Order: sequence, then C-alpha cells, then structure tokens
Amino acid sequence: MKTDIIEIVDRGRGPQLSTSRVTVQDLVPYFQNGSSQEEIIRWIPTLTAEEIAIVERYYREHQQELDEEDRLIRERSAHNKNPAWVEKLLEGARAERLATTERLRQEANGEAT
Repeated sequence: MKTDIIEIVDRGRGPQLSTSRVTVQDLVPYFQNGSSQEEIIRWIPTLTAEEIAIVERYYREHQQELDEEDRLIRERSAHNKNPAWVEKLLEGARAERLATTERLRQEANGEAT
C-alpha cells in the first residue's frame, strides 16, 4: 500500500517505512557495508531511491543505537542454532534436492541415468 508521504513509522515491529513493511533494521547491514542505493535496489527491488534515502537519513541520525541493535540481533542469531536432529533432516532434504536436480539435468540433456 503506497502512500504519497514517505516517512518512518512504528507499527509494532520497530521503525519502518510508511510505504512498505521494510524496517530500518532490514537496511542497517547495507548501510554498514557502504552499499549504494543501486545495490540495495538490486537486493530489494520493491524499494525506491527516495525510500532508501529516507531510511538512510534515519539510520545516520540514530546510527549508534541501530548498530548496537544489529550487533545484538547477530549475537542472538548466532546462539539460536537448530537442534542436531533438525540439522540432520535439513541435510537429508538438501541431498535429496541435489539428487533430483542432477537427475532432471541428465534427463534434459538426454544422458543415461
């Protein structure tokens, strides 16, 4: 739902664009890495240059607290690993997908399976 006015609002998930569900925190890693607007748009094509500029301005004004929040998110994420049994299931699913992909590739190329 696009509106004419682009601003930073809080709808309960932290500061976000009034024009989308993209939060300021979603873009913090891009700003930390020095990504250009074009690079950000390549990864999040629903954003406009104007929206990115507004979020970047907000980030620059609140950089210390946003960087600290990002650090805490990354730290928490590093500690929230899947249990071993879940990782085993995921690895089995990955192997199955790879086998299926290879079989389909061989069939498409007329190779014997």
